[in-house]
Amino acid sequence: MNVNELIEKFGSLGYQSTELFEAHKVVLKMKRSGAKIFLTFTSNMVTSGLRGLFAQLCKFKFPDILVTTSGSIEEDLMKSLGSDFEIINFNPDDNSLHEKGENRVGNLLIRNEDYMRFEDKIGELLLNIYRKKKRISSSELLYEIGVQLDDENSILYQAAKNNIPIYCPGIADSSLGFHLYQFQQKNPDFVVDTILDMRRITEDLSFDEKKGLISLGGSISKHYAVFAALLSGGFDYAVYLTTSHPSSGSMSGATTSEAKSWGKLKDDAEAATVVGDVTINFPLMISAVLDNLFSEGILGDGKS
Repeated sequence: MNVNELIEKFGSLGYQSTELFEAHKVVLKMKRSGAKIFLTFTSNMVTSGLRGLFAQLCKFKFPDILVTTSGSIEEDLMKSLGSDFEIINFNPDDNSLHEKGENRVGNLLIRNEDYMRFEDKIGELLLNIYRKKKRISSSELLYEIGVQLDDENSILYQAAKNNIPIYCPGIADSSLGFHLYQFQQKNPDFVVDTILDMRRITEDLSFDEKKGLISLGGSISKHYAVFAALLSGGFDYAVYLTTSHPSSGSMSGATTSEAKSWGKLKDDAEAATVVGDVTINFPLMISAVLDNLFSEGILGDGKS
């Protein structure tokens, strides 16, 4: 049995298996229809190791737009510089980890040395960009960083190479943001203007084109996309993969049905929500989707 056959059989299992099957059908429909596809994800997805999969999707030109958080950017760059996050467990001695300069994200470790390599490199990259342009949007900044990299497994590299804009509305909220601050202290005329991106993302969308959303997690990444789509009539397709629930009123747990009340999704939008760990559900779902799209010749030459 291959992954595509497995997902097909999930359609008769019930519970979240059924939702995963429905989600893969919605993603296939959005791609087959030629919809402009948003892929949004939070930084913990990149920490987990889904980075290479996101980069591969950009290589296939699967998404048209990425929206993510600032931690995704710094960790993508860290891994391009050779950092290898270690898998441990969810219950270590955290005080001991702190003393050793090891920082825990769930059951993963990021070492202080990783941040030191990042600090050395980001200063060099920013200086190169500063010499070309003093005022820049965050999406332009990320493009300019991406073109300076040479890593096939990098999201920044693949997005830049394939002209896929990366929007990062919360770019200041991370180590990257801190180094942007430090760089600006030395170069006061250097400005990263996030409002320029709001103009770009809204002007890039129209009421006439179909739009699809694949939202992994939630937070600012999800909201930035759904708000932009609201201004051009809402999404025609949407798939949410999340561990959150709607009871708290959070954006991460907000349902596709709730989004229709705002006009973020159209009244007749096709949508599915899968509640569960994205590191399990997304690779299964997207692998089945890619199998279909390659066999249909929608992606690649139909032989990959």
